Amino acid sequence: MMKRLSIVFAFLIFSFSQVKTFAQDIPKGWHLLDPIEDHFYGISLNKAYQFLKEHNRQSSQVIVAVLDSGVDTTHDDLKDILWKNPREIPGNGIDDDGNGYIDDVYGWNFLGGKDGRNLKKCSDERSRIYHRYKADFLNKTVDTTTLSFDEKSHYSIWKKAASELNFSSEEQTELMYVDITAKAIKKHDKILRKELEQEEYTVETLEKFEPNSKIGREAKLGYLTCMKILGIEPEETNISTIEQLDEYIEGKKTAFESKEQAPIDFRAQIVKDNYADFSDNHYGNNDVMGPNAMHGTHVTGIIAAKRNNGIGMDGVADNVKVMMVRVVPDGDEYDKDVALGIRYAVDNGAKVINMSFGKSFSPDKPWVDSAIRYAASKDVLILHAAGNDGADNDIKDNFPSPLSVKFKLAADNFLTIGASSDPKISKSMAADFSNYGKGTVDLFAPGVKIYSTLPGKSKYGNLQGTSMSTPIVTGLAALLRSYYPELTAVQLKKILESSVLIPDTTIANLKPGPESSPVAFSTLSKTGGIVNAYYAVSAADLIKPLTPKDAGKQNTKTAKIKK
Repeated sequence: MMKRLSIVFAFLIFSFSQVKTFAQDIPKGWHLLDPIEDHFYGISLNKAYQFLKEHNRQSSQVIVAVLDSGVDTTHDDLKDILWKNPREIPGNGIDDDGNGYIDDVYGWNFLGGKDGRNLKKCSDERSRIYHRYKADFLNKTVDTTTLSFDEKSHYSIWKKAASELNFSSEEQTELMYVDITAKAIKKHDKILRKELEQEEYTVETLEKFEPNSKIGREAKLGYLTCMKILGIEPEETNISTIEQLDEYIEGKKTAFESKEQAPIDFRAQIVKDNYADFSDNHYGNNDVMGPNAMHGTHVTGIIAAKRNNGIGMDGVADNVKVMMVRVVPDGDEYDKDVALGIRYAVDNGAKVINMSFGKSFSPDKPWVDSAIRYAASKDVLILHAAGNDGADNDIKDNFPSPLSVKFKLAADNFLTIGASSDPKISKSMAADFSNYGKGTVDLFAPGVKIYSTLPGKSKYGNLQGTSMSTPIVTGLAALLRSYYPELTAVQLKKILESSVLIPDTTIANLKPGPESSPVAFSTLSKTGGIVNAYYAVSAADLIKPLTPKDAGKQNTKTAKIKK
């Protein structure tokens, strides 16, 4: 699952010897800056808005759906940009619009129960697959020539899941180090809470604090050392860090045990749908905040936090409403929820969909493929995160993906986004954690130290990942749809691809992953570039609009612009 924060990647990808220092000079919102004027490889957003102003372009409102973990609907920077279902009367317990979802005011929660409870955590997909087909294939001689197409698919995915549940001693050692570090952090934290006389604090706060006692000074040094090893942002709180560590450790321990012991089916206890029946689709509840809205709140702010209101930060798009569709738990999301989430978003007017999540197994992919094709038929653009394993997606599976199992065709309304950085931040154009792929990743966008909204009435902070890169492109796609409403989803995709900024070949770039080595940035994606708002609006302004019928003919031509 891709919503894990930097603490996880620091352990899985990099050694403990790579101690990071806390950068204090990275401007908040660097991802919006211009490479020439501001000297940061952002998306040139101010230049884009200036271009639109000079060309007298007016905007129309666009609905963006965020399929994620939940959103804080009370946040000062978000409450004015959240979509509200105009056909639903809040709180009356009636399905006013007749869509099968009662009181879906801000969107829908496919991870909820009718009794108001929420599914917070679930197992990883490979464990679910292994035990789903274990009785059919374990310790049995399987003659694949006698199997049907579906049975062959089940056997193939089961074998892959079984092989990946054979954890190495290296992985066991990694978990041991994480566990040791977590215990040390908790020990230091207990002392520091007393010394500071407060329950919650950040690295930034602690660095400025001078303890009076020797034990306090030792705790401060120990805590900060652990934070640097983990690569934790200065704004991250002690409570959040410990929660994430506990979640990671518990998930890993459960995974290690999952070959012998089937994971607990929390979904069956809370959601209570018939998962195998796709027509059983009116489950869930209207609690779009859910039990953990950190990820979805941050993503939503990147896309559309209220611009120019003098507080917090500015989102990319200035005239959108964001619909929240909760489909991402702590663990791997379910294909059924993703497919129904896409369909819900499309049916309720979303023209752009953000999907900052992913997994390496998709047993019910045809459901998702069908939903993606449905979105294409309604002229809806989908943006998906490439993943944070520092892996080559041309080799390693990352789902959802645009390639349809049934039709063997790639959806033309689907973009996969990798994470870029800036040499001043990480000495490389590509983020060290980002997945990549010359054939499977379309383009890159800033994804390191991205400042955005966090749960709490007025909280903000940095997170990183392709989960943050994707909403930057989603925001730009929404901006284009807003100022150029005549453009189709297919045209928008082509514009975003053709208008990328190609970094100078002399700029340092390292191949993402544990064994990083110099590599041309152009080899990491189809386009070889970073999304750029100014180039995109300049290109859009030159495009002759196509009808959806024309777009279906796959003959869209995108104008080239001088950079």
